[in-house]
Amino acid sequence: MVAFKILAGGYDVFVATYLFNSDTSSLTLLGKSPTGSNPSWITLNPQNRSLLYAVNANPSGALQSFVINPNASLSSPLDIVSSGGSGPAFATALSTGSVAVMNYGTGNGRIIPTTSQKSEFVTSAPLITFPPPSGGVSHPHMALEHEDEVLVPDLGGDTIWRLKENTTSGAYFIQGSLPQPKGSGPRHIAIFNDRLFTVHELASTLSVQTIPPQPNGTSTTFATVSIIPPNPPAGALWAGAEVLIPAPTAKFPVPYIYVSNRNKGSQTARGDSIAIFEHVNQGKPNEGLVLVKQVFTGLDQVRGMEFGNEAHGGDEFLIAGGVAGTAGVIVLRRTEGGRNMEIVARNLDIPTRTNFVWL
Repeated sequence: MVAFKILAGGYDVFVATYLFNSDTSSLTLLGKSPTGSNPSWITLNPQNRSLLYAVNANPSGALQSFVINPNASLSSPLDIVSSGGSGPAFATALSTGSVAVMNYGTGNGRIIPTTSQKSEFVTSAPLITFPPPSGGVSHPHMALEHEDEVLVPDLGGDTIWRLKENTTSGAYFIQGSLPQPKGSGPRHIAIFNDRLFTVHELASTLSVQTIPPQPNGTSTTFATVSIIPPNPPAGALWAGAEVLIPAPTAKFPVPYIYVSNRNKGSQTARGDSIAIFEHVNQGKPNEGLVLVKQVFTGLDQVRGMEFGNEAHGGDEFLIAGGVAGTAGVIVLRRTEGGRNMEIVARNLDIPTRTNFVWL
């Protein structure tokens, strides 16, 4: 038997633990670990995978740390620190040991150092405030470490901020930006093979562009394509969410791009789709993005999804959940070398989940 344990955050007061058995195609809820309210985004420490960080997506936002017990439950909180703003929608642990947390509601964020054990936060980390657009509001929605900078897509500001660490003080500052199409709402990003892929929530598009030299080099956008599935129901209101590019393996040699759609309007039984794209002809005049498949999930507003680890074949599977409705959590298996997926397990014990971590 190959059994995978998975943690899942949500808008609740706990982090859930699931067990996925790939032999029997079963997904079982093992338990719920109490946390602060609304741990809607969770992330592992890359140097110590027994440490978990979770946001508290509240008006007075916070970041918590936990130990992951051997049975995949969580300890009581080890530490908690203010996120410095409202509604933190994302957190990620950096290679430096710091944790980046972005406040969607107040247009700011912090990159918070940790102590030597990585479980406690240094409370003196300064607040990073993102310039709001004219007549609008900044909505930072993610942070992605790339080489020696941190990229932050700003859904409200239609830009991707480039943060750099001050080598003297250790504080991060805005060194530049990558402007995105006005009104597109860049939400999440991924980088593969020297290309930046952006899912735009408001435009429901996926784009691919070069990563220009720091701090403000010129970038070339090669393609921008719709992620909306065909024949949408009447009253559908689309909003792009997540983008994932699993590393190629012997079993899945092509780095397909997986993008989640969210229908925030009238829903049908087929639910939201995960669009699969292929990046083609890199470096040639016709470089672009080709839609391979739309896979329907039965979920309502797929916000978070995550592939398993390559060890023991976990990268064959994707777990996903909706932020609305009652369709629970599903596991999909990649087929046709990653060009397609099929649902192999579903659990309805908890109606909604927002984000996942494979242990």
